[in-house]
Amino acid sequence: MNILFAASEAVPFAKTGGLGDVVGALPKALAAQGVTASVILPQYGETGDDAIRSFRRVASFTVKLGWRNQACNLLEGYVDGIRYYLIGNDYYYKRGTPYGYDDEAERFAFFCFAVLEGMRYIDEVPDIIHCHDWQTGLIPFLLKTRYRGSPPYRGIRSLFTIHNLRYQGVFPQETLCDLLGVGLDMFTMDKLEFYGGGSCMKAGLLYADKLTTVSRTYAEEIRTPELGEKLDGVIRLRGPDLTGIVNGIDTELFDPMRDPEIAYPYRTSMAKKRKNKVVLQRELGLDEEEEVPMLAIVSRLVEQKGLDLLEGAMEGLLAEPLQLVVLGTGEARYEKLLGRLASQHPERIAVRFEFDDALARRIYAGSDIYLMPSQFEPCGLSQLIALRYGAVPLVRETGGLKDTVQAYDEYTGKGTGFSFRRYNAAEFLQTVRRALALYRNAPEWQRIVDNGACENYGWSGSARDYAAVYRELADNGKEY
Repeated sequence: MNILFAASEAVPFAKTGGLGDVVGALPKALAAQGVTASVILPQYGETGDDAIRSFRRVASFTVKLGWRNQACNLLEGYVDGIRYYLIGNDYYYKRGTPYGYDDEAERFAFFCFAVLEGMRYIDEVPDIIHCHDWQTGLIPFLLKTRYRGSPPYRGIRSLFTIHNLRYQGVFPQETLCDLLGVGLDMFTMDKLEFYGGGSCMKAGLLYADKLTTVSRTYAEEIRTPELGEKLDGVIRLRGPDLTGIVNGIDTELFDPMRDPEIAYPYRTSMAKKRKNKVVLQRELGLDEEEEVPMLAIVSRLVEQKGLDLLEGAMEGLLAEPLQLVVLGTGEARYEKLLGRLASQHPERIAVRFEFDDALARRIYAGSDIYLMPSQFEPCGLSQLIALRYGAVPLVRETGGLKDTVQAYDEYTGKGTGFSFRRYNAAEFLQTVRRALALYRNAPEWQRIVDNGACENYGWSGSARDYAAVYRELADNGKEY
């Protein structure tokens, strides 16, 4: 079975969040299941020459996008045994970052067309195109409209994975009509129309043969008006075709015993972890105290991540003997808040407004408690990395956080972290205080860390689940 992943990012070429990690890691895990998976993504300006030096040009062709005729180069190469295709167009992709431009509709409509046009030039046409998030949502739509029934597309099935339903790729209908070469008849409630606009996410949800999302709990949550982001009706309609499969992490890439970015390799040793803490404290200008509990956040600094709870609980947190380390970028109001707190308490709070993978690893290795008080969290990878590095996660019971972090029970000695249910600062603060109390009991804290170390965070189980979806799709799919 031959699968082609279509995504807007993948490690090692481009990463802005968990999507890049998933698309970079899952194909390797699928290979162990006997599934051949390749990846196709845009060739961004940040894709370094060294990364693609060994790639070859498969074809150069023209993509018709409404009235536009845009040139496209298709490159092919291998990384860690996985075949990658890169869609090259300097006008659309040779920019500073993957996202955030006024012409996003055009950039990713071009990508969707280019992926399908590229099928004419590759050696092995896939059995299934596995599409990820709104940037690829038009691919299932195009397969069942523009390319329906014609070779080499006849028989290709599509799977669409929702990584975060909040980001939907909604654009004016006139813009999408122009780009797709369709009429307004395609923008009705049962097609692409979405509150007066047109939704690329909805296109994927309606036209893909099967759907997945990144945790079992999130698959249930998005069927509700509370977390369905105004698409819950569509998701309930497609409910029989939706499967929740929790993400994993690359356990070879995230391994505190072999991570070159940390000073003292370890597995569950608290003594070595505390040495890494002192190294991090020195790097960030914090007081160098092994015993003080260090809380950490490595995240986009946006509302979804529960930063308003952190703000509401801050007075209570500062009354406790602790340090706080934050790494990430995001909304100006949260950057301003955190910057002010760091300037007021430089010996206790350190903030870095950037994305630095090496520093992130040192934070996982040096911190004791990892905070994820999210409003919602489709899956989350940070809590899995934290568990791998012995940083005990403290999470809200939502989405993948509920599926992957078991609340610690002092009576049974079971559990891998701490959790709270209601979304309010008081309950968050209460949970932090409970964690801090247990941190002061060294044997019990070691038990929590050891429990986390026994968990399997890799992709093997999830890869089996995806392989089962692929087989079901291949067996039951209809040609069109």
